[in-house]
Amino acid sequence: MISFEKAIRIVKENVHVLAGVEQVSLTDSVNRVLAQDVASDINMPPFRKTAVDGYACRMCDLESTLKVIEVIAAGTTPKEKILEGTCSKIMTGAPIPDGADCVIPVEDTEVLPDGTVRYISKPQPKTNICELGEDIRIGDVSLKKGVLIKPQHIAIMAALGCHSPKVSVRPRVSILPTGDELVEPSEAPTGSKIRNSNGHQLIGQVAAAGALPIYHGIVRDSEETTEKAIAKALDESDVVVLTGGVPMGDYDYVPKIMERLGVKILFDSIAVQPGKPTTFGVADEKLIFGLPGNPVSSFIQFELLVKPALLMMMGATDPYAKVYRLPLAKDYSRKRAERLGFFPIIVNNNGEVEPIEYHGSAHIFSLANASGIASIALGVKEIKKGELVDVRSI
Repeated sequence: MISFEKAIRIVKENVHVLAGVEQVSLTDSVNRVLAQDVASDINMPPFRKTAVDGYACRMCDLESTLKVIEVIAAGTTPKEKILEGTCSKIMTGAPIPDGADCVIPVEDTEVLPDGTVRYISKPQPKTNICELGEDIRIGDVSLKKGVLIKPQHIAIMAALGCHSPKVSVRPRVSILPTGDELVEPSEAPTGSKIRNSNGHQLIGQVAAAGALPIYHGIVRDSEETTEKAIAKALDESDVVVLTGGVPMGDYDYVPKIMERLGVKILFDSIAVQPGKPTTFGVADEKLIFGLPGNPVSSFIQFELLVKPALLMMMGATDPYAKVYRLPLAKDYSRKRAERLGFFPIIVNNNGEVEPIEYHGSAHIFSLANASGIASIALGVKEIKKGELVDVRSI
């Protein structure tokens, strides 16, 4: 059994970035890893524009009554120049007319019966003008290669005209839920059977990580069946994820199968709770993970170990979940402390960590409303209210 930190180090040392780049549409790029720097082909804003609805005028005229000479809507070009004693009514996002050096917000003005306008606020207003190129200049790099693309990045690329970004190829991830006790979700379990939740949970986790899930169906508990399934998965994918029933090491024939298929097992247990029987091996540049059968264990170890490896394979520059230090909302304790512990939590409106009722690694319903995973250090049985704990978002 190795430490969690050593397990992460071993996985990182054995990940190879996949060769290959493809161009995709903006809408298909979410959760992919950018394979190019994205530079601006325009200044942003591309012209001086107003940040508010109001009246464009000269600051030196604010104590005068101003004559409105035109109305400037967003998307139109001003026709009149602002001179002494004049202003233009202007809408948010519209270009600033020549001669104006400020925009007074509409709520700070009064329209007189003759149609003229006066400024009624006492303090001198802000200019309320967005200057040409104040956000970004032509040629500036806005997004760097290795960024995991999120919706906000899509907005940036759209604004900069990068309509078909280059992204890294996706790892193909074979998912093999194992066990004679499993039936698919469409079946009603009878006797000692249970529905296959892990396999479908992993399909979603792999897809959310930006990789390509390949579902192989339930693998039954036999040496021949297991060997055929793993061999096929290794042949068809870059990463193999087994879960449940027959974790590597539980049966004598599994290590033999791995050896016959050219897999070198680098660890087969980690000093964590949940997730102790997590296994990792390599076959050339392909990775194979054996995750525990209990769904919470499988979920957490995928998020902590497998997901970062997938992102690294796509060239992500910062694949590991950020760790936040937040105060505990109430005391938390556990019975045993010989392993690093993880437990599901929510962060309340006060920024405090509230542990979720958690009955153990089979209690998948504890994850339903969880916003993160907190940890309790090896050797520690109790954390007091107000103490800081490490939290990872999920």
